[in-house]
Amino acid sequence: MAQKKNKTGAKSTTRKQQAERIRAAEERERRAKEAAEARARTKKIFTIVVCVILVLALCIPTMALTVLSM
Repeated sequence: MAQKKNKTGAKSTTRKQQAERIRAAEERERRAKEAAEARARTKKIFTIVVCVILVLALCIPTMALTVLSM
């Protein structure tokens, strides 16, 4: 029996296994944070693009009417 059992009957984890679990949890947190930042960046870019389209949609017809009315 290489691993000892604790009072509840479950196998105790070694320091190496515990370190691996901690490293895996930190990696998951880092990936989740990066994904959230990417979503926020995409949302900002989308908002800017929509604003530019709206500005152009309002300016171009106005300028055309101004030029044509002269």
